Amino acid sequence: MKNKIQDLEKKIAEAQLGGGAKRIESQHKKGKLTARERLHFLMDEGTFEEIGMLVTHRSTEFGLEREKYLGDGVVTGYGKINGRLTYVFSQDFTVFGGSLSETHAEKICKIMDLAMQNGAPVIGLNDSGGARIQEGVVSLGGYADIFYRNTLASGVVPQLSAIMGPCAGGAVYSPAITDFIMMVENTSYMFVTGPNVVKTVTHEEVTSEELGGASTHSTKSGVTHFSCANEIECINNIKALLSYMPQNCEDDAPSVAYESNGNEKRPDLNNIIPENPNQPYDMRDVINGVIDADSFLEVHKNFAENIVVGFARLAGKSIGIVANQPAFLAGVLDINSSTKAARFVRFCDSFNIPLLVFEDVPGFLPGTDQEWHGIITNGAKLLYAFCEATVPRVTVITRKAYGGAYDVMNSKHIGADMNYAWPSAEIAVMGAKGAVEIIFKGAADLKKKEEDYIEHFANPYRAAERGYVDEVIKPEDTREKLIKAFDMLKNKVAKLPKKKHGNIPL
Repeated sequence: MKNKIQDLEKKIAEAQLGGGAKRIESQHKKGKLTARERLHFLMDEGTFEEIGMLVTHRSTEFGLEREKYLGDGVVTGYGKINGRLTYVFSQDFTVFGGSLSETHAEKICKIMDLAMQNGAPVIGLNDSGGARIQEGVVSLGGYADIFYRNTLASGVVPQLSAIMGPCAGGAVYSPAITDFIMMVENTSYMFVTGPNVVKTVTHEEVTSEELGGASTHSTKSGVTHFSCANEIECINNIKALLSYMPQNCEDDAPSVAYESNGNEKRPDLNNIIPENPNQPYDMRDVINGVIDADSFLEVHKNFAENIVVGFARLAGKSIGIVANQPAFLAGVLDINSSTKAARFVRFCDSFNIPLLVFEDVPGFLPGTDQEWHGIITNGAKLLYAFCEATVPRVTVITRKAYGGAYDVMNSKHIGADMNYAWPSAEIAVMGAKGAVEIIFKGAADLKKKEEDYIEHFANPYRAAERGYVDEVIKPEDTREKLIKAFDMLKNKVAKLPKKKHGNIPL
């Protein structure tokens, strides 16, 4: 038995070395951690249990039968993050460049199946050159097996993807199906076709970083939700993000201990809205003035900045926030902001996270570019997402709520549970100047009529009279009102009509 145990220990040591000391050194020189080092920092100490450590590939062509590594380029298993069960896979770039083989894919699929069966999140740490070319269609089939499981798991358990190195070709679609993507600046990239193919087909000269780096995808495409300065920051972001999510769709949103000091008023909120209705202000000041201190985790911070989305805590309870941002493009809704917010709303609804909406929206962005690129169907995505959401939903109108955008931003008419307005709210079809020019076209006293319109319509009271707004409140009372409203709604039950699934305007 002693010899057999020694043989086992030798195999374990071999597996833990991955592609060998030289390749590990090369990984470190690039500023990257190894697959196992990443798991060390991610999982609670001593909790990680590896599955499939001794797996090897089955290939016998192109000389692969003479080159085998235990684990076959991916470390898979389960453990705990902040005390909660989590399933993980971490691709090992030191073994065949982290390329995906048949057995590599089988290992990932195994832990995804376990995650579904046991109702716990899945985290993928991606660092892979893509499909293992020597295996041909078998490798492609492995990717498809993963994609299929990603889709089945969507809305059942949270799925997070961290891109820690290259992610190209078919490899990008698994992260794209997951709920949130994080990328590391300067060491990770994502694209369907690389710079060489782009140059051949379109004659464009572009670097990997320009084509699909963290900065590109966090600002231009919106593919990634978080851009992180280094791998440790990325891993810490994963932990923070998980803390706002339940284990699965059957669980309630998590909460932390909270004790009130008996005074939830926030007088500073009374001074945020400028006297001039056209002057911008930062909606984050409103958000941070209402939520628990330092609890806001913004998602997609640098993409579609005219809308702000993210997670926060209110009286210790996890909530999702969607807020127009008047400091950027006056807070208008456009294609990118609509899809950004719609995706976030649907995630929160999937995992029982209540939604809080702060509204200051002058309408949808006009122009040929928006119309020709589908603002109608893209704006409808946000409308659809809110209409479909059955979690507790509360809206606070801080200033403008104009036109169809008023309807879309979680209005009472599309199922919001509670709608509040500040005295500064303006709820109307459009701004006073535009409205008067249409109604009284050619009239001499347009200025006087504009003042009359403002007096009659640029306020929250017409909507309050109709019951479209449940209460007009002082800004300083907002936090207290929201705590009470969400507590009142905590046992909300709402069911959608029986159907296979809806047909969201994709």
